Amino acid sequence: MDMDILSFSACFLIIFSKASNALDKISPTEPLIDGKTLVSSDGSFILGFFTPGSSKNRYLGIWYNNIPMQTVVWVANRINPINDTTGLLRIETTGRVVLLGQNQTTVWSTNSTKAAQNPILQLLDSGNLVVRNGNDGNLENYFWQSFDHPTDTMLPGMKIGWDLRTGLNRRLVAWKNSDDPSLGDLTYGVELQGNPEMVLRKGSEKYHRSGLWNGDGFSGATNHRSNPVYDYNFVWNEEEVYYTYYLKNKLVKSRLVLNQTEKLRQRYTWNLETQTWDWYSNLPSDYCDRYGLCGANGNCDNSTLPACRCLKAFRPKSLERWNSLDWSEGCIHNKPLNCQSGDGFIRIERVKTPDASHSWVSKSMNLEECKARCLQNCSCMAYTNADIRGGGSGCAMWFGDLIDIKQCPSAGQDLYIRVSASEAELNNKPKAKLAVIIATPISLFLGILVVIYYIRRRRKLEDEAEERDEMDQMNQGQSEDMDLAVFQLGTIARATDNFCLDNKLGEGGFGPVYKGTLANGQEIAVKRLSKSSGQGLNEFKTEVKLIAKLQHRNLVRLLGCCIHGEEKMLVYEYMPNRSLDSFIFDQRRCKVLDWPKRFQIICGIARGLLYLHQDSRLRIIHRDLKASNVLLDSEMNPKISDFGTARTFGGDQTEANTNRVVGTYGYMAPEYAIDGLFSVKSDVFSFGILLLEMISGRKNRGFYHQKQSGNLIERAWRLWKEGRPLDLADDFLAETGNLSQVLRCMHISLLCVQQHPEERPSMSSVLLMLGSENELPLPEQPGFWHHKSPFEADSASGNYGSSSINEISLSLFQAR
Repeated sequence: MDMDILSFSACFLIIFSKASNALDKISPTEPLIDGKTLVSSDGSFILGFFTPGSSKNRYLGIWYNNIPMQTVVWVANRINPINDTTGLLRIETTGRVVLLGQNQTTVWSTNSTKAAQNPILQLLDSGNLVVRNGNDGNLENYFWQSFDHPTDTMLPGMKIGWDLRTGLNRRLVAWKNSDDPSLGDLTYGVELQGNPEMVLRKGSEKYHRSGLWNGDGFSGATNHRSNPVYDYNFVWNEEEVYYTYYLKNKLVKSRLVLNQTEKLRQRYTWNLETQTWDWYSNLPSDYCDRYGLCGANGNCDNSTLPACRCLKAFRPKSLERWNSLDWSEGCIHNKPLNCQSGDGFIRIERVKTPDASHSWVSKSMNLEECKARCLQNCSCMAYTNADIRGGGSGCAMWFGDLIDIKQCPSAGQDLYIRVSASEAELNNKPKAKLAVIIATPISLFLGILVVIYYIRRRRKLEDEAEERDEMDQMNQGQSEDMDLAVFQLGTIARATDNFCLDNKLGEGGFGPVYKGTLANGQEIAVKRLSKSSGQGLNEFKTEVKLIAKLQHRNLVRLLGCCIHGEEKMLVYEYMPNRSLDSFIFDQRRCKVLDWPKRFQIICGIARGLLYLHQDSRLRIIHRDLKASNVLLDSEMNPKISDFGTARTFGGDQTEANTNRVVGTYGYMAPEYAIDGLFSVKSDVFSFGILLLEMISGRKNRGFYHQKQSGNLIERAWRLWKEGRPLDLADDFLAETGNLSQVLRCMHISLLCVQQHPEERPSMSSVLLMLGSENELPLPEQPGFWHHKSPFEADSASGNYGSSSINEISLSLFQAR
């Protein structure tokens, strides 16, 4: 017995000695080589070099300690592996962390805007790798931390979401497979359109979303906080928007990970008895978790067969398809809305709120004010409480079709849906009165059915007549002044495989866009206009007539159109490289566009605008020029697209005024956003913003810089005044580009965004500036125009009914 005690004590001392001697940090004089590790002070995590699965590559990563299976939670060089054991990690005296591979080449490094005086790199007990000042008594004052750059795993205390002050977006990206930690196509993070929510994507397509955060949980969650393992929170203010979770028992190990498997987002807990990871929960958790399964205005309910049904007061758009379990076309109102004479609302209980892409939130408005505000806007289709914990305060509204609603009996929240006044009155009657209706004699019921049959038959005949009239009008227009094909609906349906989701390229402000292939093999892009979008028949005709007359290599080419009943579609040439924003704002794809290619694109956009302003048959103001409305062909040639909001000028007219401000905040000239005054100089302002974005790789709208307020224009102007203009340029461009050309383009951009329209150059002058080396005039102060926060207001004009929120014009190929 005594010998056993002595043996145990000796083993304990050896283990304790090893743990106490293990390093949890390094300094500039102590690099970490392959074969050595850092161990957090409590022994929970290890930092070191590893080889995943059957791979032969080496990676620097963090994994759990003291468990039999290696479970990696973070990888530094997931894109650039090391192919031997020469890896070396060091921290420089500035606080920059560098990972070196063969021949001392840098394969990964950190990027911090602050410099440390006595920096150390330390692995914390939370699994967070941090850079901090060794002399600083505040142990949480980090210059850099791995928690800000997660890979495929979320640990307790980590934030997934946005730091709005710096523009940092923390999201999970799955490994490609178990042998390769490089970037897979599965991502999970916070998306900020409308009301922020958690979104799981496969590639560019949404796969699952959480629904609105209502102060107590996500409306689409199935268990809220009623679990023994963890508690979670969603923080949403003017500085940060993020999701985080904490363990209720500190002795429990739990992680959330993205897998390239059928169960895409999984949460695991460590089982001490079996020494394995136990599955705890996953997404998708059921059949209805798949995004948009039931189409527009459909409601998915796992407790029914079939799972999809139309919302109250709605019916299938295509009864034949619906009955064959094809729900892609969704549902439409039983009775048409009449915004002018008054509509009403019905309450749908306990559902996941619709897709937030076309939504708006106010944190100060109560539910009655919310209802009144929704009624004032004819495009508002639903509203609800934004904060049920706050006593019903807050207002969330949705515009257009309601997508991805799910019945959630154990969670969810009530949603108020816009219907005709008569439907609202019928659905809101007490159940006792409904019982009287149910007891109506069968003969009367059959009589009503007969009446309904004849009414529908008459409507069908009227619709067919209207359709023939519309086709005649379009064909007449074609013969008069359009070199344009009019496609039959069947032709478009066959080309897009009946608008199959696999062919969907993205969702624009006026409806979805699908890729198609005609019988002759020609690839096309079909813009299918949503009935409830801001673009009605007038905008449709505007875009058809305008683009049909425009012939320029830097403008997207319209091949034809289709009108069939309520369906309106535009058929464009297909752009295989999609939109410019998918490159310049993507950290992985941005390097495809080096500076020479970007300069070529800049000149192409300028030539396209000059054609619109000066050389086309009509003087055309685009009014929505932005990165997502510039498409790229197979050779990366730019083509300006989306003319649904364009306006034409005749004769010598140079400017006009409108009460309906449309476009995209962040690109609008001040005089247009505030006073509705637009001209060719409005497009010049937008071009200047686009130029700044291409130089910096950052968006003007949503731009944040640490310790500095203002948008991208203000940042550029401040650096210009301080004599440091090239600090704005993306590091990649600053290292590889023609710096004098980059500087000249920044100079031109500041000339384009000057406050007063008359001070901005014309596009002909811009092209001369781009193509010469002549001295440029000094820019005056830009038109900063602070657009209101999405958390505060509806539009710059203060008129919600004419707000750009539901009139925003997105790219044909944008899929976000």
